[in-house]
Amino acid sequence: MDGRKVMLLTGASRGIGHATVKRFAREGWRIITCSRQPFPEQCPWGGGREDHIQLDLGDPNATIRAIDEIKSRLDGKLHALVNNAGISPKGEGGARLNTIDTDLRTWGQVFHVNFFASIVLARGLKDELSAAKGAVVNVTSIAGSRVHPFAGAAYSTSKAALKALTREMAHDFGPMGVRVNAIAPGEIETSILSPGTEKIVETLPLRRLGQPREVADVIWFLCSDASSYVTGTEIEVNAGQHV
Repeated sequence: MDGRKVMLLTGASRGIGHATVKRFAREGWRIITCSRQPFPEQCPWGGGREDHIQLDLGDPNATIRAIDEIKSRLDGKLHALVNNAGISPKGEGGARLNTIDTDLRTWGQVFHVNFFASIVLARGLKDELSAAKGAVVNVTSIAGSRVHPFAGAAYSTSKAALKALTREMAHDFGPMGVRVNAIAPGEIETSILSPGTEKIVETLPLRRLGQPREVADVIWFLCSDASSYVTGTEIEVNAGQHV
């Protein structure tokens, strides 16, 4: 019987997800990853291939079907669920998609990945989370609370909805002993960044981009015993971008 704690992480193949895998692996956790990509060969964590599930969270039927496969890989307990997957479609030439330009089907796809998948997975795995007195972390965004020059309207509103969902889930999952929190990253040095971000960085109190590992450390805090009385909150990881 494997005695390690277990985390399920969506959007694992790069950026914040990749850094989070490395952070939890360093603590000796077993990590089950879900992403649209097949298992990335260059990833440096052991046991990754057997614990990777290729899944398009934009397909609600596929997400619902995946619950049984995930359950089959658990020993009845899930200590952490990190809903990190997110998509932010762009228009022609990388243009920002606003409320007027975004096709309804694009809205739907963004909300399936960024919002609905989070509750589908948490609800489907609530018994395993409860058995472990586990934690859920929803990854929101600075764009969830203000108009952002690059993030589109569908992305931004999906992240705002995910923040509200965090509150609702904390209320509903709390009696099971499961904590639910969110983190809202600002300008983090990942492939999702748009050209022009350096102009935003000049206005930040800390005057620099964040590193994925700095976000992973906050996710680790929210899944560890150090935050055992913290639930229903959103921690901003943004160098003071909101001040």
